[in-house]
Amino acid sequence: MIAVVKDTATPEQVDHFVSWIEGKGLSAHISKGDNTTIIGLVGDTTQVDPYLIEGMDIIERVQRVSEPFKRANRKFHPLDTVVDCGHGVKVGGGTFNVIAGPCSVEGDNLIRIAREVKAAGATMLRGGAYKPRTSPYAYQGMGEKGLDILCAARDELDMPIVTEIMDPRDVDKFLSRNIEVWQIGARNAQNFPLLKEVGKTKTPILLKRGIAGTIDELLMAAEYIMSEGNPNVIVCERGIRTFETRTRNSFDLNAIPVLHGLTHLPVCADPSHATGHTRYVTPMALAATAAGADCLEIEVHDDPKHAWSDGAQALTPAQFRDAMARIAKVREAVTMEVE
Repeated sequence: MIAVVKDTATPEQVDHFVSWIEGKGLSAHISKGDNTTIIGLVGDTTQVDPYLIEGMDIIERVQRVSEPFKRANRKFHPLDTVVDCGHGVKVGGGTFNVIAGPCSVEGDNLIRIAREVKAAGATMLRGGAYKPRTSPYAYQGMGEKGLDILCAARDELDMPIVTEIMDPRDVDKFLSRNIEVWQIGARNAQNFPLLKEVGKTKTPILLKRGIAGTIDELLMAAEYIMSEGNPNVIVCERGIRTFETRTRNSFDLNAIPVLHGLTHLPVCADPSHATGHTRYVTPMALAATAAGADCLEIEVHDDPKHAWSDGAQALTPAQFRDAMARIAKVREAVTMEVE
């Protein structure tokens, strides 16, 4: 349920209304726009009479929200959320960012790759220190040593790092190193203990859609994080498993505008994991840009044939430079004013 506040309401009246709502066992989510203040009521709203609320002097109207996700809902928060990732990088609200780097941290080559992607225009560096793999015998990542290598690259290049967290017990490791953006991978999109634990921090979370997850399931995963008090969530379309076998996954471009309509959270797109093949990454990055993605996540490796994981979908630095030039042209086309 949401209550739209009249523009004549004073801050004291709003505070009094919020206290009254909380006294009913609900929580209140306040969203202030340029001209409108909306108060979202979260919890068992059957305990309050909407007609009673609508009759209050400061309330313009009351509207029920049928979707199960509340805090992530654009009805609760009409303006786009902007997530501050540090180092001057903000995602959402009309900005555009590119996250780039290798699938996994392998060693000193990360610094070389980081220099290349930043020079080409990437604003954040990606790399997995912990890697969830289908086979228990596949490379699982460098762990804490990988985190330290990422931090060294961040410190040299003054750019945020994005890396996956897989275990609630690793939260302190990530916090102590000031990892700017924590990625929740597709396999953990419904790991509810992990979602709750990262929700207790204020760290930006890049939340990927589950392997076969629906859009609503992605938003409910975001709701788990936000319900614990962390509003800094970026949702990411990375392809879903379908009957198609020609690509690694089926890249759901529909999800980008659909998510923008449903949620105020920034929307990222990952064409690398979606397609699984280098030749398809740039075309789908361009398509995602045209569809309105707030940021892209692209895998880049200086020697893909010898990458320790997912080399088949990694761009070389030269290919990434070309992709970034093309992406800039698409951005120019979709953001220009049309008379």
